[in-house]
Amino acid sequence: MLRIQRFERNDEVRLLLSGRIEGKDVTELRRLINEESQSHPITLDLKELRLVDRESVLFLAQCESTGITLEHACAYVREWIAREHTGTGSGGTKRSRRER
Repeated sequence: MLRIQRFERNDEVRLLLSGRIEGKDVTELRRLINEESQSHPITLDLKELRLVDRESVLFLAQCESTGITLEHACAYVREWIAREHTGTGSGGTKRSRRER
């Protein structure tokens, strides 16, 4: 289950994502980011994110490429996002990975 906490400081909105993010969560997260980004820069804090699937990693990669800051991503999530940016991702296989 994904939990989202919103923090506002100065002119920035920080969304702390906790738990797991799956494809079914992407639509709601996208809606929330679109609302917030109309008036504030967005940072996604991934410090408490424990599980992701390919659809959510693709979404995070897209967020980063549009200027949203990703902070505190664990090594496997950062590596997976980098592979998706370079086109060497898992080729459509929908898998989940646990943080080590």
